[in-house]
Amino acid sequence: MIIYFPAPNSFTGEEVAEFQIHGGRAVVEAVMTSLTAIPNVRHAEAGEFTRRAFMNGKLDLVQTEALADLINAETESQRRLALRNAEGAQSALYTGWRRRLIHARAMIEAEIDFADESDVPGSVADTVWTDMAILTDEVDSHIRGFAAAEIIHDGFRVVILGAPNAGKSSLFNALARRDAAIVTDEPGTTRDLLDVTLDIGGLKVVITDTAGLREDAGTVETIGIEKARARSRTADLVLTLEDMLNPQPVETGWLETDCLRVGTKLDLIAAKDPGDANYDFRISSLTEEGIHDLLEAIGDRAEHSLGMAGDTLPSRLRHVELLEDTLGHLKIAQNDALGPLEIRAEELRLAADALGRITGAIDVEDLLDVIFSQFCIGK
Repeated sequence: MIIYFPAPNSFTGEEVAEFQIHGGRAVVEAVMTSLTAIPNVRHAEAGEFTRRAFMNGKLDLVQTEALADLINAETESQRRLALRNAEGAQSALYTGWRRRLIHARAMIEAEIDFADESDVPGSVADTVWTDMAILTDEVDSHIRGFAAAEIIHDGFRVVILGAPNAGKSSLFNALARRDAAIVTDEPGTTRDLLDVTLDIGGLKVVITDTAGLREDAGTVETIGIEKARARSRTADLVLTLEDMLNPQPVETGWLETDCLRVGTKLDLIAAKDPGDANYDFRISSLTEEGIHDLLEAIGDRAEHSLGMAGDTLPSRLRHVELLEDTLGHLKIAQNDALGPLEIRAEELRLAADALGRITGAIDVEDLLDVIFSQFCIGK
């Protein structure tokens, strides 16, 4: 079956025909061979359809990036964020901000050039700079939301820490639902970092197993311990594990990360003696007792860390860098209250240009190849 999409209503804004082919790989290859035998017909390049949609004004740059995120979404939270941005929420926010900047600059320049005209207000300073102060706060708050977007994209990072044989790898395997890490009675089995990705309540959570922390480690194990400490410092949550039969607490005063103290090997505790009541959770990786509650706590902390996830968030580091440029120019324009209005108006122009580069309204040729290379063929 062949479906015809007339311009300008197709995805790309051009004349498009879609072939819906029945059969296996050989049928598809035969059709493609026949099509490419026609003069001036070739295979599409990676991201070419989306690039044509951008060049024809069907999508802006933020929407094309969101479409790539939507195609690659692994969790419900990633899908929701990408879909919201693909539908234009992020673009509408930046376009609205840019419109306010352009209006403010126009009012200031009107005051400069036509101060003697009767239809130009004597002073626009109060209204313009009050709005620019509000806009500065809005941009600053939006930039801080990137932390939530990073968690949605890259995952809420959880590190399992503890002494050798504290049950770290056993918990890691229980969470992964497979033997992802080697488990033996010999201390120091884990030498490197091991990651597994979970979907907890629609959020991406990355669990990392680490080398056991101890003082008398060998050279290779010491490297693993340093990696464990480094990863823990950048984690969103650290689980400090202790074998409740042979507790060997690890010192965590060097950590600024949120920690949960977890007692392991609950199945070996006689009559389930509560023992040390300071444990946040008591678990058995063998029987999985307590693990469901631990996963719930991880999910709650991941959801809480999003904070602004219901709002429109900056979805790329590129956006944040340009937003910081915007914020910098806004602050200069406002803080230089005694400076010439011409200079302050120029700062507003630079701020508006930085916002324009996010959506692709201004000077983005050098970015196009990088952005569309993220797409697969036929997208």
